[in-house]
Amino acid sequence: QLSLLMMRVKALTAEYNQWQKRSPEVISANPDLLLALGKEELQKVKNDLEMLLSTVKSKNKQLEKDLKREQQWHEEQEQILDALNGFEEEIKAQVQQVPKNGGFQELQNKMLELRMYREELLNALGKFLEEHFPLPEKGRSAEKKNSSEDPAVELLTLNEILEILINKLMNTPHEPYVTINDSFWPPYIELLLRYGIALRHPEDPDRMRLEAFHM
Repeated sequence: QLSLLMMRVKALTAEYNQWQKRSPEVISANPDLLLALGKEELQKVKNDLEMLLSTVKSKNKQLEKDLKREQQWHEEQEQILDALNGFEEEIKAQVQQVPKNGGFQELQNKMLELRMYREELLNALGKFLEEHFPLPEKGRSAEKKNSSEDPAVELLTLNEILEILINKLMNTPHEPYVTINDSFWPPYIELLLRYGIALRHPEDPDRMRLEAFHM
């Protein structure tokens, strides 16, 4: 590091000696020429200052626009905050007016009413189907049992088939099809399909589903 400093000193000394040997150049002794050169230099300085002033003004305008935009955004945020605070106060007031557990109890009561109404509908439907669409006579079933080599299968009522289809549609709506087995009496299947209550699988005739009337 000392050697670098020594080299730097030598370089500065050499430069100093060169400046000592040079004599200043006199531009001119003519006052008109000196005045013209002075005016030219002043004009350059003026132009530079005007350019700097223009740049500063442009920057100030941009800063003013940014400031106005920030102020507008701040005002909008304050308005949103005031609106949210007002909404929160309204919700708190409504919650205080509602008795504790009142809404939940009301919902439970409605659910209970819906369950009771559903049970009444299913019971009424079961009675109607049992009366108008009974299972085949026991004699015919017994004859079928005696003539068949396979063990007898207990047939489902039309009401039971409908309950299976309804539960399947409600529990697994993405897979509503039910496999048709020997407990499904064929006339019941034809009845449901003929009147559009059920639909057969487009690729598997041994599967069917309830028509989605609620969709």
